[in-house]
Amino acid sequence: MVYIVTTSTEISTVKKELEDKAKEVSFGLLNTYAFKRILADKGFPIKKDITVFELCNPAGAQQALEYLPEISVYLPCRISLYEDKGITTLSTIGLEEIVNTLDVDKGFQSYMTILFENLKQVMHSWDN
Repeated sequence: MVYIVTTSTEISTVKKELEDKAKEVSFGLLNTYAFKRILADKGFPIKKDITVFELCNPAGAQQALEYLPEISVYLPCRISLYEDKGITTLSTIGLEEIVNTLDVDKGFQSYMTILFENLKQVMHSWDN
């Protein structure tokens, strides 16, 4: 249930451009978590530069939370970014798969699928 995209684009470029790419599909950046720094500061260093970007589409969040409050455990939407052997990887929770397993009406399911498609569009912004 994790959606993964890889690119040869430098991780530093993706970090710089991700917020603007998200804005193009009505997602705003709420916060970032630089886990390499966070864990090193707490005495638990890691080797990989892993950053998580929290994104929100306010209209989508409002509709989702009004319709199905328990979906809040999956919000805000997150994109994880890291590099492994020269390949930049972006990953997120497979929201579409999750919504498809819930007992919800087709309209809500369709709306959430569109939001997830927009999130995937952000992730594919650096396709080669």
